[in-house]
Amino acid sequence: MTDQRWWHDATGYQIYPRSFADSNGDGIGDIPGIISRLDHLRDLGIGFIWLSPVYASPMADNGYDISDYRAIAPEFGTLDDFDRLVAEARARGIRIVMDLVVNHTSDKHHWFQAALADPSSPEH
Repeated sequence: MTDQRWWHDATGYQIYPRSFADSNGDGIGDIPGIISRLDHLRDLGIGFIWLSPVYASPMADNGYDISDYRAIAPEFGTLDDFDRLVAEARARGIRIVMDLVVNHTSDKHHWFQAALADPSSPEH
C-alpha cells in the first residue's frame, strides 16, 4: 500500500508555463517545453510539479479566468501534449498538481453565460 500522504515528503516545484520553457520559439513557454525539462527536474529530486493554469482562458487573469476546464490554452499546447506531460512525468516518478481556483471562472465560461442569460438558471 502506498502512503496516502505522499506530499508530506515530496519536494515540489511550481511552474508558471508561460515563462518556463518555450519549445517552439514563439516567446511563450509551453507544455512541450516543460516535458523537455523533466529529466532535469527529476535530477533535482522534484517529486511533484505544481502547474499554474494551462486551461483554456481569455488570459485576463493570467490563466486563472478559465473558460473551459476540459481544454488546454492553445499557446501552451494541446490536450494530447498535456496527456504526454502527465505520462512522461509519471515515468520519472514526478506527480502533477494542477493549480485550480474554481471561483475564478471566466465570464466567457458557459456557466457564467447561462447565468447572465437566465437569472433563474441553476448556474445563477
